[in-house]
Amino acid sequence: MIPNLRTALDAARRGWPVFPLRPGSKVPAMPEWETNATTDTDRIAGYWLRHRAHGVAIACGPARLVVVDLDQPKPGKATPAEWDRPGITDGCDVFADLCATAGQPFPTGTYSVQTGRGGFHLYFTTPAGVELRNTGGGRGRGLGWLVDTRAAGGYVVAAGSVVEGNRYDLVHDVPAAPLPTWLAERLTAPLVAPAPVLPVQLRTARRSAYLDRAVTDECRHVVTAASEAHNAALFMAAQNLGRLVAGGALPEADVYAALLDAERRLAATCTEPHTETQAHKTITSGLRAGAKRPRKVAA
Repeated sequence: MIPNLRTALDAARRGWPVFPLRPGSKVPAMPEWETNATTDTDRIAGYWLRHRAHGVAIACGPARLVVVDLDQPKPGKATPAEWDRPGITDGCDVFADLCATAGQPFPTGTYSVQTGRGGFHLYFTTPAGVELRNTGGGRGRGLGWLVDTRAAGGYVVAAGSVVEGNRYDLVHDVPAAPLPTWLAERLTAPLVAPAPVLPVQLRTARRSAYLDRAVTDECRHVVTAASEAHNAALFMAAQNLGRLVAGGALPEADVYAALLDAERRLAATCTEPHTETQAHKTITSGLRAGAKRPRKVAA
């Protein structure tokens, strides 16, 4: 059987909706991947018989999964001061430290995958009645340096797929365990303090509290986005504000500058930040998309 088809069918049989990735990458090969993810074996077979080289991803939200991603540090990246101590070298060490601090064992008895870069994905089922979102590092409700979580709005590369020449390997083939209660509480705890986002002051006579708030809120979405979702967050913010720009309510230069500043602040803490060129492209694309649906605001 085609390897990627086997991978997709295995995930689907576990009840985990899948969707394709571009060959050798983590980039979705279809739009609206979360709603297009499926466990339908006929659809899966039909797709991967036509696109054999496409990788496989699991949509965590529809699968009701929370995946704890324990990463390896990237070459040349400095260790944050709070984790710069003996015995802490990667995401596994950070997570083990968090478990010890909580007085809990490291949760080994669950479905586990070794990632292409040598990290690990620990799969857990989402508690009933709880809606969890992605986290990135120690920001917001995040667990810490090199520890991300993928839940609603996120996805993971399935065991058996290959990214940039590196295979994701299944290392513990057991059912996904329920998310430990202490972790669920940690991931749903009220934030101690929201990420600071200064009000945006627009240089225009048509400025209003509503418009200032619109820009500030969109910039907040960018600054607080999880690492995996930051490009989508930047694009959506630019698209939403682009509608107001096209309707004449906001000056494009001010909106562009505010979004670029938000992206730079996110990049300072992001594990895979945009380059300036990528940020400019995403903002430009978003503004252009928003301009197709102008939105006017009464003066």
